[in-house]
Amino acid sequence: MEQEQTNIKDTTKYRVPRMYKVIMLNDDYTTMDFVVMVLEKIFHLPSDRAQQVMMTIHTEGQAVVGVYTLDIAKTKVGQVTIMAQEEGFPLRLIYQPE
Repeated sequence: MEQEQTNIKDTTKYRVPRMYKVIMLNDDYTTMDFVVMVLEKIFHLPSDRAQQVMMTIHTEGQAVVGVYTLDIAKTKVGQVTIMAQEEGFPLRLIYQPE
């Protein structure tokens, strides 16, 4: 019995997912310590980097705190929003395409 070989070409194309910047906005009520804690716990920034980013947010009004796929960006924004609300802070984050 003769086996027939076929040349099957893999034509599957993979697209790199679109990335989204998560941007933290400054406000006059959220404490700097809370912002640093969020940057460390949710965005996994080292303490010194979290301090730098917090100061950028404070002085420039906003800063990019991470770049993620859409699902992860939405999740992180939601996590921080809930944490801020539980502490009584009006901290806001947005995400936008990179």
